[in-house]
Amino acid sequence: MTDTIKVMNPTRERPASTFNGYAMLATALVFTALTIWGFVRFIAAAKADMPLGGYVLWMVLCLLVALLSWSGFYMIQPNQAAAITLFGAYRGTDRETGLRWVWPWMMRKTVSVRANNLVSEKLKVNDLRGNPIEIATQVVWRVSDTAQALFDIDDYREFVDVQIEAAVRTIGSRYPYDDIEENEVTLRGHHDEVSGELKQELQARLAVAGVAVDECGLTHLAYAPEIAGAMLRRQQAEAVIAARAKLVLGAVSMVDMALTKLAEDSVVELDDERRAAMVSNLMVVLCGESDAQPVVNAGTLYQG
Repeated sequence: MTDTIKVMNPTRERPASTFNGYAMLATALVFTALTIWGFVRFIAAAKADMPLGGYVLWMVLCLLVALLSWSGFYMIQPNQAAAITLFGAYRGTDRETGLRWVWPWMMRKTVSVRANNLVSEKLKVNDLRGNPIEIATQVVWRVSDTAQALFDIDDYREFVDVQIEAAVRTIGSRYPYDDIEENEVTLRGHHDEVSGELKQELQARLAVAGVAVDECGLTHLAYAPEIAGAMLRRQQAEAVIAARAKLVLGAVSMVDMALTKLAEDSVVELDDERRAAMVSNLMVVLCGESDAQPVVNAGTLYQG
């Protein structure tokens, strides 16, 4: 397992202090209406030659509150979050959906926490045996900690791409592509186990970015073109050898069973020479690739 990537003073997500946008919308509408009412009263007082100082103060205060209210709105869609900062300092993350409100001097940066599906490019990697192979993977990931994704990593999407490539290269070189002779984990024969280890490798690498891996698996696995023909012939030869080995074991078992049954039932008595001849004939019949042609012996068994 690759050591977890670490950063100095990692940031952790925490809830932000924000307000319900609909309540603040009502407040903004009320003070906007009061500003308009104050302006109307100001005009009426000016025509009546009345003191205007109180109306001016009223309009200025209501206008400031209205402008302050209108400038703090923002919207959060489902599976989105908004990171709040104040003069560069992280103040928390708002995950409440709908219309929201925060003080205008606080900055908001929206982050998607939806699942992302990424299919990597085909990479050329040397497997455990040193054979060049082509490998690609599909990864489902999402942002789990918005503070880490925004403030601990310069570009978390680019970081995900680079770490997926590094993890695929690491896993690809950790196992052989295929092995018929030995009972070991291979890339081609143990898909679930390899995918599970790839997920652990990716999670360890992406934890620093606040990214969680939901699913991953290999989408392409093949020998590199320059050795594909030779490795295919090798696989075919190994498959033929393995099939022949099983065929011989089965034939030997059947010959032994036939001779044992003949002896137990006293069907025929065979000396060592004719027992060897029968074994040879049975092995030819059982292991031959073409159908055997029967030969009828019209004489006696021991006719020389």
